[in-house]
Amino acid sequence: MEDLLRPLYQERTSQQNTLGVLVVGKNEQNKAFTENFNSILLIIVKEADEAVFIKHYVDRHGETASMYIITEAQLKEWLLLGSNRKVTEWLYHGRILFDRNDYVHGLKTEMRDFPFYGRKIKMTIEFAKLIKRYIDGKAFFNDANYLDAYNHVLHSLHHLARLAVIENGFYPELTVWNQVRHIEPEIYKLYEELLKNDENLQKRLELLFLASEFLIHSRTERGAVHLLTLMKEKEWWSINELLNHDEVIHYSVDLVTLVEYLIERQLIQVVSVQTKGQGVFHRYYQIKKEH
Repeated sequence: MEDLLRPLYQERTSQQNTLGVLVVGKNEQNKAFTENFNSILLIIVKEADEAVFIKHYVDRHGETASMYIITEAQLKEWLLLGSNRKVTEWLYHGRILFDRNDYVHGLKTEMRDFPFYGRKIKMTIEFAKLIKRYIDGKAFFNDANYLDAYNHVLHSLHHLARLAVIENGFYPELTVWNQVRHIEPEIYKLYEELLKNDENLQKRLELLFLASEFLIHSRTERGAVHLLTLMKEKEWWSINELLNHDEVIHYSVDLVTLVEYLIERQLIQVVSVQTKGQGVFHRYYQIKKEH
């Protein structure tokens, strides 16, 4: 396989645009990890016409390889948002074949040490998704749409699990439930109850909503830390200002639900400002004074 891979990346190592090259081998226990290829070749570049470029190869012995060329900007977006966990895993576990100025080594160190700023924004991204799924799940449950409620609750538990892992200073892996079983067994037990409990679906959901409410509420300030910290920068904000903030934009799709939830939890308060229309007010938002 080395004979197949070497010509694919060797020429690129002389190009200043190439920041690093890693290889990931097939895991016999989990072939899906490398998308059923024998090897993944991950090439990180400063810039390219396409953010992601993929090519597939096979040698005369039937050994297969998938080459990913990914721009630095795309990789950093995935790392921040957690939106491509497979590539994150490849970066974390991959063997370095080429590393310009220790670029890849620095990325791996950052993933292992997980600086607090990175944790704050990732926690709020996961918390915003968690709240949206949880509230939508409750609405479906109240309308007796139990299968839809189950789908949303399952997703909300997954976001709760990822949030717990991030809180503890780790990157959420593809096998996040294996991580959670050791880090937060209480959340893992909820997941098991939802999947394995012999009660009917309605009863399982009832019990889960009751049990998970405390786990979610107790994490509110930590989960929303990025938004709450950012909102201290000025006295009050319009929803549009928040939605278009460079950092909030990463969880803007769930922002309105998150803000309403934080108002309910008395961490954010509404400020009414008179408009030109009689009896009509602009609605602004600010941190509750004690926070």
